[in-house]
Amino acid sequence: MSTRVAVVTGSNKGIGLAIVRALCKQFEGDVYLTARDVGRGEDSVKVLSSEGLKAMFHQLDINDLDSIKTAAAYFKGKYGGVDILINNAGIAFKAADKTPFDVQAEVTLNTNFFATRDMLTHFLPIVKAGGRVVNVSSFVSALTLNKCSSELQQRFRSEDLTEDELVALMQQFVSEAKKGKHKEGGWPDSAYGTSKVGVTALSMILARQVSKQRPNDGILLNACCPGWVRTDMAGDKAPKSPEEGAVTPVYLALLPPGATEPHGKFVSDKQVQPW
Repeated sequence: MSTRVAVVTGSNKGIGLAIVRALCKQFEGDVYLTARDVGRGEDSVKVLSSEGLKAMFHQLDINDLDSIKTAAAYFKGKYGGVDILINNAGIAFKAADKTPFDVQAEVTLNTNFFATRDMLTHFLPIVKAGGRVVNVSSFVSALTLNKCSSELQQRFRSEDLTEDELVALMQQFVSEAKKGKHKEGGWPDSAYGTSKVGVTALSMILARQVSKQRPNDGILLNACCPGWVRTDMAGDKAPKSPEEGAVTPVYLALLPPGATEPHGKFVSDKQVQPW
């Protein structure tokens, strides 16, 4: 029986670190904390070690395709794949940030949507039978979806939306934002929200693909909202602690063997939410 393994992206601080901490306590197997910066990642592993928890470290920058491929090859080689993948890495500009909207749109979507998709492209094929994939989205995705034009809402909610079409829609948002015409195109003024609409929709598309291509493998793939959590990204006024924010992602990661749902859903507070 090979050792089971869990991988959490962007996990040297905030919700990601809280997820790793919870998995170290609850998951029987190796838990990998990953970060772009080796020093920060190793420091976080030491913090966990001082709490009596054992996490491993692997460098992983989701914005660097070579880094993703290197990590995927490592986990395939050492463990034969991964049992749990939690795509937590993401960014958000602060509300007061003066960066022009078109730049915010490009930077935010590059990380939150396109880099997360790259992770899934290279890691989904090595997710083992019975595996769990959790993409950290946000309740802002549902709010943002409702502010899109009715035509866009229809596409994002459609069960025949393809990955290629979704990618084209995300590219369209960035290109229209650069021209200052995103509102005319039916998009709201939220780069972060739009990026998370993409993450949630992508999760639903990939869940359908997994069911079709690997029907007997029992893999469950979902998007979730951790809630509004006190982190560097969300600020200190948020009501939830990082540990509380980790609850739903960890719940989805540890769905018991043989579970068939949720799958391809958007989950918040351990409940499936409307999309």
